[in-house]
Amino acid sequence: MEHRTEATDPDARWLALLMHAAFFLLLGASLARFLLRHPGEDRTPWIIALSVALAALYLLGPVLGSRPTPRRLARLGVLVAVWMVLVVLAPSFAWCAVPLFYTGLRLLPPRAALALVALLTVFVVAAQLRLAHGFDPNLVLAPPAVAATATAVFVHMKRQAVRQRELIDDLLRTRRELAATERREGTLAERQRLSMEIHDTLAQGLSSQQMLLQAADRTWDADPATARRHVRTATGIAERNLAEARRFVHDLAPADLAEGGGLEAALRALATRETTQAHGLLTVRCHVEGTPHAALPDRVQSALLRIAQGALANVREHADATEAALTLTHLDDRTVLDIADNGRGFTPPAPAVAGGSHTPAPAHQAPRRRLRRTWGAAALRPPAGVRGHGLPAMRARLHQLGGTLTIESAPGEGTVVSAAIPLPAPSPSPEEPS
Repeated sequence: MEHRTEATDPDARWLALLMHAAFFLLLGASLARFLLRHPGEDRTPWIIALSVALAALYLLGPVLGSRPTPRRLARLGVLVAVWMVLVVLAPSFAWCAVPLFYTGLRLLPPRAALALVALLTVFVVAAQLRLAHGFDPNLVLAPPAVAATATAVFVHMKRQAVRQRELIDDLLRTRRELAATERREGTLAERQRLSMEIHDTLAQGLSSQQMLLQAADRTWDADPATARRHVRTATGIAERNLAEARRFVHDLAPADLAEGGGLEAALRALATRETTQAHGLLTVRCHVEGTPHAALPDRVQSALLRIAQGALANVREHADATEAALTLTHLDDRTVLDIADNGRGFTPPAPAVAGGSHTPAPAHQAPRRRLRRTWGAAALRPPAGVRGHGLPAMRARLHQLGGTLTIESAPGEGTVVSAAIPLPAPSPSPEEPS
């Protein structure tokens, strides 16, 4: 991965170009110094030839890459050998060791690079002592100290770069996994939304149409007028279901809310429609208590309307009730919708609470004839014994809004389904400046 980093990192490229330029500058300066100090010597042609060979080897050898391939390692060995011969013939060429340090550290494994640095340092010290006019301890101690410092800094930076690349790879992998998780969660959320919308609208409408068409078929010969009335009612339900389907495909508000008037008007229209479709078998009334909130969130209105539709569908299909009531109560901190009926009732199952089993309340704490079960945001799984998707869909809607679902019922005592949704506290008004 190192060669890819140097190829894509501007700082690494500039450092490599600087080192290469420094090598050729030091090589040229050393050759010029030798020619000026030792003109006309017998070794001059050898010095010039070796300098040209050293430049060619450096240009065509390991400087063109950073991967330790066998060919590059061989060329690096020849390069160092030619440099050592030059240093023996002319000690001033020892200055070219600095770029060779960088080349070795960049190309070789750590131990081999340290061995090469030590060898180059020995030759530099020997060359400096040859050029000196007497023994100078600084010439013996300074080159090893400088080489050790430069090597430590380079190795540290190299290891830091490796750690950073590993960290970046981990971050990229984590981001890909997070994106995939978000896509899966989005898909599941959309599936849940469609499931709840289909259950609360299309499924309930199809069930009503089926019962109406079956009733029309039974009375077609004996009472054609009633049969046609059933067919017309089924047609109206089909038209409304078609409008609902088009709206929830586009994630729009329910048709009753889209018609204007807010949640109260939508609930009253729902009660009237259910009463009309029941043809005298079920009467649904709607009551509103408390002062309506000025800006009830659209999500809350949609959820409560869908819960009312689902609960009335259960009343129509399972309760065998003659009367039902929708009661919308506006409190200071929450909005509550109660759906009550005088049907056959049932024994509510105990809710499954996340992290443990639910323990029913003691008998003396329950009402005398009606049992009460409450599901909060932690109760996500359908309780054992609950059929269908009505109650789970209600709980899912309320869970998204932090609300609770309460069911009070007993065999022969009717049923009350209560959905409570907390409202956000109003923002405090800024204090007026004094």
